[in-house]
Amino acid sequence: MNREGTSKIILPSVSLAAGGIGGAVEAAVTYPLEFAKTRMQLGTVKTRNPFVVINHVVRTEGLPALYKGFPNVILGSMGKNAIRFVSFDAIKNVWKDAETGELTPTRSLLAGMTAGVVTSIFAVTPTQRIKTALIDDGGGERRFRSGLHAARVMYQERGLAALYYGFSGTTLKAISATGVRMGTYNILKDYEHSRNIQPKMSTSFMNGAVAGFVTTYATQPFDTLKTRCQTSNGASTVEAFRNIMADGGIRVFWSGSIVRLGRTILSGGILFTVYEKIAAAMPPLLGAK
Repeated sequence: MNREGTSKIILPSVSLAAGGIGGAVEAAVTYPLEFAKTRMQLGTVKTRNPFVVINHVVRTEGLPALYKGFPNVILGSMGKNAIRFVSFDAIKNVWKDAETGELTPTRSLLAGMTAGVVTSIFAVTPTQRIKTALIDDGGGERRFRSGLHAARVMYQERGLAALYYGFSGTTLKAISATGVRMGTYNILKDYEHSRNIQPKMSTSFMNGAVAGFVTTYATQPFDTLKTRCQTSNGASTVEAFRNIMADGGIRVFWSGSIVRLGRTILSGGILFTVYEKIAAAMPPLLGAK
């Protein structure tokens, strides 16, 4: 709702563009931390310091190895965030209060969770599967030459289902992460509106960072389970769970949580800031209601 008492409707075209650009910028800045977190979750390194992982990879495998799977992540992040914002904004526009233009906290979370399911099916699971397989393969067999080659090999070996290994864990993570992240962010935005706080880049960044902090610890077990499912050889959810328990028990589910926290806070701040700026720069595509 704006200062004159009307609410702006963010059209799908704006959400698609702003979410896609925001996702690309966020992925480009934070990918080395994502790479280190994935190696830590796979159990191939025994350290909690992401910079030790990054340094080791650069020394032993070369700098290009640090960006294994990066093009796939850029495309995946653009698609993921574009779909996430389009679906979330569409759901939000239907569920929001007609007079205030706001959602209740419960509806904010439900809208985010629904967007998470849509995002997992159409973007997150396949792209995360390829990214994780590439990172795992880089430290082992090295049978994949690129993301496209990895997808082709996995499809030839096991069919389309090969690209959906870890679907349960990924979807649970997407539901909880998108629900918490988008829901928390929307609650903070509604709070700003109710207090007549003027939107600024700094508040957008802080809102995204807070949403990222809450998201990390609420969803880390699902993220670890998803990663173990998406190794180069693939594993079922049950197999991944047993593997994690055999590796060290419950605490292993939070492997890489600190590095993911740093990445999520940074990515959340970047993502929502870029999204707000891009959406605000496209007034012809915004309708008033």
